[in-house]
Amino acid sequence: MKRPLLIIFLVLLIDQTLKFWIKTNMYLGQEFHLAGDWFIIHFTENNGMAFGLEFAGEYGKLALSLFRIFAIGGIGWYLNHLVKNKAHVVLISSIAFIFAGALGNIIDSTFYGVIFSSSEFQLASLFPAEGGYSSLLHGKVVDMFYFPILKGNFPDWVPFWGGDYFIFFRPVFNIADASISVGVILILLFQGVIFKDTDTKKEGTSDSVDTTTEGSEVK
Repeated sequence: MKRPLLIIFLVLLIDQTLKFWIKTNMYLGQEFHLAGDWFIIHFTENNGMAFGLEFAGEYGKLALSLFRIFAIGGIGWYLNHLVKNKAHVVLISSIAFIFAGALGNIIDSTFYGVIFSSSEFQLASLFPAEGGYSSLLHGKVVDMFYFPILKGNFPDWVPFWGGDYFIFFRPVFNIADASISVGVILILLFQGVIFKDTDTKKEGTSDSVDTTTEGSEVK
């Protein structure tokens, strides 16, 4: 259990430390360039899902926060199940990355509205005397990584988007989003090894059961 706990701890530590720094040192919309025009720290907040995607209204925000909490509970149960059953280390690590990322963002949406003041046109304060900018479960997720690597216009012959201006990669994201992506990518890249190992263990268990049954019949 040490490896997944270490992954979760490190992801949350880096994610929340960076978000706290952004909230208390930058105002909403502020940005600075780390590498030309393609690697930018751009402070934005969103009410919705990963990579700045939105989910409708206040009730939608509440529903999303509650769904995330239940989802984290399910992922945590599954991770514990994998560890107990000695699943492949890559699968355990992947689920740990996904769990850590989901937990990192739910911390924002659950508590940030209560513990931070607004970041609009000013630096946010931690535990402001007048209270936070929102209520429990209605906080906004802090995003900051922006990689507009390619910019240009679609050729005129492209259906629907011909001539339109585009930016790749447009979404602004955070460490928690990246952690979820890493977990999913690891599963996709190593699925052959992961599920082969799972099948082998199942076959071994089945053979053990068959041997025990045969021994009982001989008696």
